[in-house]
Amino acid sequence: MAENSPRSLQDPPGSAPDENEFPFGYPTSICEDVPGQKFLCSNCNNILKKALQTLCGHRYCSACLTWIVRNNKNAICQKCKEEDPNTLGEESLLAEERAFGDAAINKEISELRVHCVTLGCSWSGVMKDFEEHQSLCEYALIPCHTGCGHVVMRRKLADHLENGCANNVTVCQQCQCSLASSECQSHSTSSSSKDGCCFSEVGCAFRGSKEKIQEHENSAVGAHMLLLLQHMRQLQGTLCSKGFSPRPELNLKSAGKSICHLQIPAGLQFSGDPEMDCFPGSSSVPEDESVLQQLVREKVISELENKLHVFENIVAVLNKEVESSNLEILAFRRQSELDQNIIRGLELKIAELHRCLTQKDAGLSSLHKSLLFSEQASYDGIFLWKITEVARKLQDSVTGRTVSLYSPAFYTAKYGYKVCLRVYLNGDGTGKGTHMSLFFVVMKGDYDALLPWPFRHKVTFMLLDQNNREHIIDAFRPDLTSASFQRPVNDMNVASGCPMFLPLAKLQSPKHAYVREDTLFLKCIIETN
Repeated sequence: MAENSPRSLQDPPGSAPDENEFPFGYPTSICEDVPGQKFLCSNCNNILKKALQTLCGHRYCSACLTWIVRNNKNAICQKCKEEDPNTLGEESLLAEERAFGDAAINKEISELRVHCVTLGCSWSGVMKDFEEHQSLCEYALIPCHTGCGHVVMRRKLADHLENGCANNVTVCQQCQCSLASSECQSHSTSSSSKDGCCFSEVGCAFRGSKEKIQEHENSAVGAHMLLLLQHMRQLQGTLCSKGFSPRPELNLKSAGKSICHLQIPAGLQFSGDPEMDCFPGSSSVPEDESVLQQLVREKVISELENKLHVFENIVAVLNKEVESSNLEILAFRRQSELDQNIIRGLELKIAELHRCLTQKDAGLSSLHKSLLFSEQASYDGIFLWKITEVARKLQDSVTGRTVSLYSPAFYTAKYGYKVCLRVYLNGDGTGKGTHMSLFFVVMKGDYDALLPWPFRHKVTFMLLDQNNREHIIDAFRPDLTSASFQRPVNDMNVASGCPMFLPLAKLQSPKHAYVREDTLFLKCIIETN
């Protein structure tokens, strides 16, 4: 087997181990992932088994290193020769005492995910459980231990030993001959001696196997009864000839009555051929047969009447149980209908409650909005608007996500004009991209019918400096011909105001405090005098 070796250290033939001589490393094909080079043996190139590390730093299976040292004098590490044959040193010499167990790499190898490569086996696990599985794998091919030369799956070994193994012999307990396991049953059947009928002591001559004996006893009941009757008559004659006076009950009639107490199948007939196998001769006793037939008929009729009475009682009980079950089923159906009606009623109530809850939620939402509006509303023509998250809202305005913002509504008086502010943080119209634009909006109010139109009050805008140094102020008087200040037809009129209210550079300038903590304040004053 030496010429099949992929490796040789000193190049003599026979330097590679035979696969049955020692256990190689684990095959790489069992790994679920490709193993790294550090897990491979420098000799067999399989996954390391009981890894040893040599002085030169390379790793070998324990068995591989033992085989190399045993078969090669002054063995040199093959890996060292492959990497750089010109720099071989003393550390490249291999010896078992110069290697040490690599516990770290052994621990990593024991946790590698592996699977069984035997055809038909679906086992998977970690490397530390692989050898145990190999010894138990039902799909592994193993040689028959009897030496018959067959190789079978471990799961089929028992079947092979029982049915196909030529070397698996059993000693017959009756004749002491050696038999293959497959021959045991047929041999036992053929070698067993034929038994006699259990009525042989009263004259039955039938003999055969157990199966035949059973069949004979079932089919020859009448003949056996006649043999018993004849035997009793012979005993009676013997006793009389010897001077004994038999008791009155030992006559033919009493013997017949005793026989009738035996369990005899219904429909018994006495004229079949199987029953004649019981008699060694061809003599018949028609008068005894007639008496026995009459007794058997009476016995059978009595037993049938008893059984009929039992069956009638059973049927009566079953009828009562069926009637009781029907009543229970009817009660269950009625209860089920009542439960269904209750469930339907509850479902209607739940639907009504859900509708009411929805209405109440809507009412609460409306009240919440009204309360919020009341808290923020102003009724004297002066409104202060706090805008938070200025940086995000300015970015939204630049990207077009939210171009403008509306303030909450406020009033010039309790029953006055309803107005609001509209701001474009990134500008609008002539100020787009360079200025912040601020506009005034007249809204449809509840008391517009009582107010003079067009709207003609002076409007002042202010951007408050939070250092109270330099507020931005702009004001205008309404253009009485503009539609923006006429009585609103829709919810609000077209906005009017200052498209270039404040340069964006000044809004974000560190010299001013128009925006502090990402918040700014806008103020609107409406002259109501």
